[in-house]
Amino acid sequence: MGATSVASADGPRDGLEGDATGRGQILLVDDEHSIARAYARTLGAAGFTVETAHDGASAAAATRARKFDVIVSDITMPGMNGLELLRLVREHDLDVPFVLMTGGPAIDSAVRAMEYGALRYLIKPVAPAELEEVVTRAVRLHQMARIKREALEIYRLEGKALGDRAGLEARFAHAMETLWIAYQPIVSWSRRSTFAYEALVRNEEATLRSPPDLFEAAERLGRLQELGRTVRDRVARTLDEQPTSELIFVNLHAMELADDSLIAPDAPLSRHARRVVLEVTERAPLEQIRDVTARVAQLRALGYRIAVDDLGAGYAGLTSFAHLEPEVVKVDMSLIRGIDLSPMKQKLLGSIVGLCRDLGIEIIAEGIETEAERDALVKVGGDLCQGYLFARPDRPWAVTNFGS
Repeated sequence: MGATSVASADGPRDGLEGDATGRGQILLVDDEHSIARAYARTLGAAGFTVETAHDGASAAAATRARKFDVIVSDITMPGMNGLELLRLVREHDLDVPFVLMTGGPAIDSAVRAMEYGALRYLIKPVAPAELEEVVTRAVRLHQMARIKREALEIYRLEGKALGDRAGLEARFAHAMETLWIAYQPIVSWSRRSTFAYEALVRNEEATLRSPPDLFEAAERLGRLQELGRTVRDRVARTLDEQPTSELIFVNLHAMELADDSLIAPDAPLSRHARRVVLEVTERAPLEQIRDVTARVAQLRALGYRIAVDDLGAGYAGLTSFAHLEPEVVKVDMSLIRGIDLSPMKQKLLGSIVGLCRDLGIEIIAEGIETEAERDALVKVGGDLCQGYLFARPDRPWAVTNFGS
């Protein structure tokens, strides 16, 4: 366990940045000095580097001067309170996990904490074991957010122009008329077995055959929910007519979470919810959706599981993990392509695999086309694979090729 430095944001900070072996940099904010010291000792003993502040203004100054892995703050403080501090921090740091504490819990403060993007809301006195557990998880989530941002910067995809609205409407109408669903296996290499199938949208409109282009067109035309319902209904029909025992992954644009039909118990796909994983693609930030946490809870109550899609190619914030708490993460093919020849990609994927394992999240690598890519994934600890090496998308159910 590394050495620990405990300092005050309004006092000496000697040695604060010298702890290279620590578990993370924590800013602890509480106007009650004795409580701040006690919590700092708890986190320091657990191996974290802790800086303390005793008011919102000095804490805000500290966040502008340095980067922290987690901020733990009391809500009720003189001057700038914890919620105001959170709102101020979010103006320049969208990722840092923020844990709020209070000795006087109230429904309205809890609701506002979640609305402003707090990761957790703790009731004081906080037990040392609970505080360490919450901060440990928050640090790991922050590491995941940083990895996602790094991946996004390296492998950012460029958008495509979709033309004028009138022409787009005509092409989108043709795409909807010819829409069909292909299914591609997701395999467990260690078991040499099919783990699940992903439902993939296909159509015969030449200019909108790429699913991202199709969904972007739907979004521009205000028909995103219509497209999502059509896809889900087609998948449900397939499961009614050709049942399978494997899980089915269904892509879900983040904005579809606002569609009431998605959480309707009598919706066609809801009949199969316990065998469906909703794969949320981060083509839009979750902050735009009201009550997203409650809606995800309703989906889970119906039996759905949640996956975060396109890790490395979508919005790269902590919010998706905090709100969705996914059971599955899918790594975008841009991080997999040629991974056997790229030590940087191998290191990046190894970090993702390790963090997902710590968080109890399954990880799937997309776009595997060669045995060398597959073997590189396995070498860094991965197992679940998807790509042309095993099968191309086809009508249900595509036959899996395990090869050698």
